[in-house]
Amino acid sequence: MGDSVLPGLPDDIAKYCLALVPRSCFPRMGGVSRTWRSFIKSKEFIVVRKLAGLVEEWMYVLTTDGEGAEGTHWEVLDCLGVKRYVLAPMPGPVKAGFGVVGLNGKLMVMAGYSMIDEVASVSSDAYQYDSCLNSWSKMANMNVARYDFACAEVNGVVYAVGGYGADGESLSCAEAYNPDANKWTMIESIRRPRWGCFACGFDGKLYVMGGRSSFTIGNSRHHNNNSPYFSLISKTNHTNKKHSRRLCTTVFVDVYDPEKRRWCEMKKGCVMVTAHAVVGKKLFCMEWKNQRKLAIFNPVDNSWKMVSVPVIGSSSVGFRFGIMEEKLLLFSLDEEEGGYNTLMYDPNAPPGSEWHTSNIKPSGLCLCCVTIKA
Repeated sequence: MGDSVLPGLPDDIAKYCLALVPRSCFPRMGGVSRTWRSFIKSKEFIVVRKLAGLVEEWMYVLTTDGEGAEGTHWEVLDCLGVKRYVLAPMPGPVKAGFGVVGLNGKLMVMAGYSMIDEVASVSSDAYQYDSCLNSWSKMANMNVARYDFACAEVNGVVYAVGGYGADGESLSCAEAYNPDANKWTMIESIRRPRWGCFACGFDGKLYVMGGRSSFTIGNSRHHNNNSPYFSLISKTNHTNKKHSRRLCTTVFVDVYDPEKRRWCEMKKGCVMVTAHAVVGKKLFCMEWKNQRKLAIFNPVDNSWKMVSVPVIGSSSVGFRFGIMEEKLLLFSLDEEEGGYNTLMYDPNAPPGSEWHTSNIKPSGLCLCCVTIKA
């Protein structure tokens, strides 16, 4: 076949023809030639499918059957909530504290920590799942191994900020991933270490909020006792460090401008967020201290408003968020409520009719959820 997509046809027409083939055939098409496989894996393939009106919305849910990390799996739901298939297991050891981002129609999973023979190991690995080829592939390693960090995609670039490092130390460093070059590059660090935080993108800028931060105060070092590495670190040379770090929840928002390549701060943030999602051009959060209220952030004027979560369909206090067709889904975290109805919030509905119930839900508890168009 050479480098030609389809002999006898101009490449643009040939690529359009391939995009029209039923989705179920894509994995087999990827085995026809390197040219076909390269095209199906590319960002261009998603663009052509979008032009053809064939892009579909899929919700990737990491769910558990209640047997711990070993009992987790990724499943894919369509817009009707039908479980289409279960992904092959992620490569490498089972991890926690990793970051998840949707990138160019693919699911990207990066970093995190694992316990092997009761020894903690922090990873810098990054993998992506290609829904068209139904396969995982290795990406370039991050520059810094980390977990419990913030990550998000902004204008086709993935950012990873803060978290904990390989020695359990809180981080202020940040890096960016260019998918075209398959390369991570360090960018300017945030002003203070920050972990347990999350990130989102608005109007070409990266917003990092929630979680905790630390600052130097004295002559000995204090660690986050909730870190799985605390018991290990306390027995190592870190106990003799000269500087102390005081922990605090933070309402500060770190905002990164990729064009100016610098950070700035604003004060109207939120703390201890248990769930977050961007729907349309607004951020929806649920804070640990008040899980019967949605906190909605409007980046246009940096304002917040609170919306009560109704007690319909579920009496649960504790949710994970999903997004489907520009609506927010609230999945109950109460294991006793296996027959619950998912709460759904439609930000575009007329006032007073935003809340509904939905049958869309994962087969088990939702640990995290990413919506991808491919």
